[in-house]
Amino acid sequence: MRQHQNLSLLSGLIGLVLAQSSSTTNITDPASFVLPFIGTTNGGHVFPGKAAPRILGGIQAKLHTGATIPHGMVKAGMDTDSPGNHAGYDGDAQFNVTGFSQLHDDGTGGSVPLSNFKIWAFPQCGSFETCPTDINARKVLRKVLPNGSPDDFASPGYFSTNLTNSIRVELTATRRTALHRYTFPAGTTNPRMLFDLTNDGQHSSTDPILTLDPDTGKLEGGASFAASFGPGRYRAFTCVTFKGEGYNLGKPTEYGIWLGNTPVRGMTNIQQQYYGASSLFLASPYRFVTELGGLLTFPPAPNGRTTSIFARVGVSFISSAQACANAEEEIPDFDFDGVHKSARAQWNDVLGRIQVDPTGVETETVQLFYSSLYRTHIVPADYTGENPKWTSKEPYYDSLYCNWDTYRTLYPLMSLHDPETFARVVRGMVDIQKHEGWLPECRGATAMHFIQGGSNADPILGEFYVKFHKFAKALDVDAEDLYNALLADAENESPNWNLQGRQANAWKKFSGANTKQVSRTLEHAFNDFSISQVARVLGKTDDARKYAQRAGNFANVWNPNITVPDGPGVMGMFQPRFADGTFNFTDPRHCSVHDPAKATCFLNAARRDGFYESSPIVYSQYAPHDTARLMELQGGLEKFVSRLDFIFDQDYFDSTNEPSQQMPFMYHYANRPGLSTQRSRQTIAQFFNTSVNGLPGNDDSGAMASYVAFYLAGLYPLPATNQLLLSSPYFPEISFFNPVLKTTTKIVSKNFAGNPPDGTGGQVFVQSVVVDGKPYKSNCFLEWDVFTAGSLVELTLTTDIGVTCGNSTDALPPSLSTGGYD
Repeated sequence: MRQHQNLSLLSGLIGLVLAQSSSTTNITDPASFVLPFIGTTNGGHVFPGKAAPRILGGIQAKLHTGATIPHGMVKAGMDTDSPGNHAGYDGDAQFNVTGFSQLHDDGTGGSVPLSNFKIWAFPQCGSFETCPTDINARKVLRKVLPNGSPDDFASPGYFSTNLTNSIRVELTATRRTALHRYTFPAGTTNPRMLFDLTNDGQHSSTDPILTLDPDTGKLEGGASFAASFGPGRYRAFTCVTFKGEGYNLGKPTEYGIWLGNTPVRGMTNIQQQYYGASSLFLASPYRFVTELGGLLTFPPAPNGRTTSIFARVGVSFISSAQACANAEEEIPDFDFDGVHKSARAQWNDVLGRIQVDPTGVETETVQLFYSSLYRTHIVPADYTGENPKWTSKEPYYDSLYCNWDTYRTLYPLMSLHDPETFARVVRGMVDIQKHEGWLPECRGATAMHFIQGGSNADPILGEFYVKFHKFAKALDVDAEDLYNALLADAENESPNWNLQGRQANAWKKFSGANTKQVSRTLEHAFNDFSISQVARVLGKTDDARKYAQRAGNFANVWNPNITVPDGPGVMGMFQPRFADGTFNFTDPRHCSVHDPAKATCFLNAARRDGFYESSPIVYSQYAPHDTARLMELQGGLEKFVSRLDFIFDQDYFDSTNEPSQQMPFMYHYANRPGLSTQRSRQTIAQFFNTSVNGLPGNDDSGAMASYVAFYLAGLYPLPATNQLLLSSPYFPEISFFNPVLKTTTKIVSKNFAGNPPDGTGGQVFVQSVVVDGKPYKSNCFLEWDVFTAGSLVELTLTTDIGVTCGNSTDALPPSLSTGGYD
């Protein structure tokens, strides 16, 4: 049964050979370079999989490995009993498989999200009544390959595994429906299929409903479940139908409802069971059991043929009837190979818009690039038509988990190659604001989650409108509605600014002081900068000036008198500031590897340090819209550079967390782009690779993946602006096709000489830039019009790390205080 996997691997090798044959040959099957198991054994929480653990106040990172389409609602995948099973899967073979569920998130923290509606197969039980239905009783290990890894395989739109009970499981999916194929071992006489209604990732279900049709085996049901990162709950529904592969499955020969470890034959509705639990009785021997679902026995394939049974699982957040309709609409004929082929085609379409020339490049680098690009299209998830809160003709996207993670790099990467999806996400966000009062910040399975940074949908909307305002109407984005949504965040205080909106009144009154966290002050400053840029495009001069002024509030929480132990010459730091203007104190090392208190910077009631998920040392580099002013606060260019060197050399740089993402590129602002190139390449070499341990931490809904993709492309974005910082790509040629602009922009390194393995040195530093045959104004950044025009960008590379941004007056990347955005 390994033939399918070997063919997929072969197609990848063929694709590589074709791509290497000529720099003008497109990679027609970029999905063949995607390795979904990157980061699946060390805490990355990837779908599928998980990567190296990053634990911050209880957050450990996970990634999903399974079957989905780009931005699909359904993400069908394996669930395990790993303690790090946030995305269900764990690539460590020691962990048991507990089922194959339909909904997952990718690279999140918090409590385990989703993992709803598990399917399971039994090759044999002593009898129907003795089948081990309980989640802990039924679990089994996977078969193990000679290298010690589990016998799992995944590619975009497909997942398979071979279990130690000799059942083979394969998964594929459409937007709202999963299709499973269970192949039973030879000689199976009573193939049985289990449906688990209640065991989500948190075992949090309440109010279950379930019916079973004894004539067809069709199961319909739903339940309420706990949100992953907030106080809310959500309700989800499903519809499961079965079909034999190559034979008429017929009626179930046995059927019933199971409760805990006890199947009850002949039962068709869970209302006939004694179920439920009260916290008053959890320690009591009389407490009721909460685990339940359906169990079916089907006839095997005739004449001794191999028995394979399809399970089609529709999902809805509206009703089980809609889940059935979704399944029948999207997979009417149980055509597993057809669904898989369609899913792969969708992946190749979106991945193929960015083409690289792999000549002279390690295969692993090509795989790392396309695997990273792949993970940027798993979430946000397209829940359009599945919003239970209101009826709307607008798109609805969920799994916004969280905007604080993704606004920096994920959406700017969408701008380059997938603005149509970006526009739909923006429309969905604006529609949420219309109905809930504020733009969403963090959201999962329709439930609000806790805010991490600020109102970070603001720079997402800013990114879209600044770059695509000329196309907004054609993309059905209403400019007035978008701007009003931004103003709601900026001006109207939410009754609970831990879930939506901002602490707007304090922000406006105290100009950055006395907010809940210093980190929120810094985020709000950038958010208001984003609004100012939208106002400029709209010709709202007064508003542009107002929000640009508020964007400077970050400087009001700068305390010039703070020093760092063992940090000679590092003077000044962002610090908590009270309403009366006096400063509180947070140790600059707080929440870093050098924190003497080993303190948390997660969300909890005891935290009063003023910084979220990063140290004051790192956050004191965060004013991306006005790095010139930040440099001034830090004592000038040389002290700015030496501070950056100190942060990297003393391991304060945190590759696992978003506030550090921009830091390798900050040398650009000091006219030292060679240092940026080397630091960014050292970051990739040290922290990212294609192994199952290939991520340093949580993938954060594609935030880490997008930042790796940008680094490999030799670019770094500043959201809501027309500039992208420029370095050297890891490829002699990279091109970006934009389907809205209808242009292809190509970046060519004319004297490309490979990539140094450790990121140090090499012929990788940008000496000069030519755009469409003319010398460009800067060696450090590209304007957006380079991409709207579909330009040819030619780089001349050198081994000299001392290169500069150039000699023109506007060669340095812009900053707000120096008039760069006027």
